[in-house]
Amino acid sequence: MSVFATATGNGSWPGDSPRQAAEVVVGELADALAHLVELPARGVGADMIGRAGAVLIDVAIDTVPRGYRIAARPGAVMRRAASLLAEDIDALEEAWEKAGLRGSGRPVKVQAPGPVTLAAELELANGHRAITDHGAVRDLAASLAEGVATHRAEVSRRLDTPVVVQFDEPSLPAALAGQLTGVTALTPVDPIDEALAIASLDTCVAAAGADVLLHSCAWSLPWKTLHASGFHAVSIDARIAQHTAELDGIAEFIESGRSVMLGVVPATTPAQRPSVEETAAATVAITDRLAFARSQLRDRIGITPACGLAEATPEWARTAIALARRTAEAFAEDPDAI
Repeated sequence: MSVFATATGNGSWPGDSPRQAAEVVVGELADALAHLVELPARGVGADMIGRAGAVLIDVAIDTVPRGYRIAARPGAVMRRAASLLAEDIDALEEAWEKAGLRGSGRPVKVQAPGPVTLAAELELANGHRAITDHGAVRDLAASLAEGVATHRAEVSRRLDTPVVVQFDEPSLPAALAGQLTGVTALTPVDPIDEALAIASLDTCVAAAGADVLLHSCAWSLPWKTLHASGFHAVSIDARIAQHTAELDGIAEFIESGRSVMLGVVPATTPAQRPSVEETAAATVAITDRLAFARSQLRDRIGITPACGLAEATPEWARTAIALARRTAEAFAEDPDAI
């Protein structure tokens, strides 16, 4: 059974207390796939791109008005990012120990920005996106791969448990389609070469271990690229499955022996809270269109919130991951009964 045929959160979490967040995530997902939370409300160094400052090797970043820029040397931003990540790991280790899970073999997930998104969002010294420089893309991918491998090993050692890695790639579709904006209208950003994108992704996959997941909430996912990559699973907003092209991509990905995690649980508080029966029904409404028997998919389909939970209330964040877990359990137990 795939380690991803279960439930998990996508990474981001509301609030600014790593210990409270870790206690909730471990409490709700210990029997599924608990994860190291990200708390972007803490500001610089805690958001998706800033978090990279805590793991990159021999590459420094700093802040600029539009976000982050590759810097000549490490500074306060990277020290802050490293400090925040250390707090998060401490909190997860404490919650894991308190729950009696050390050495249990239960996997834990860590997240990092993917190499294409990182290159798309970081600026060069000249103000242009790093993705416009092929050498910078390769250097960032190598740095990220080495740093994430080290990060994964540390979390695994401290929790005495297997750790899987998720790379967040919200900018991947736009980067491949040439839809990223330039510094000005006169400096457009060309599409990233697909071979370069795949090579960057696979550099990170190879370094990250046996089970590696790509997550993207974006629509119009590049399924050809994902299929060519070495990722073992893809996590998506289930609403994209309304389109036939996306369904075909999902089906081909699963047919290749890999897994798909469907974000069927709302990421923010809905007007009416769905029941587990409703989210399970939403899951099979998608899987029944994939031309597989339900029993074939029980080991290949996982459940998540539709996207990160940073914009949710703390109450809904807890509810969302609990609902994802119960939905995944229902689907895995007997999908034909849903």
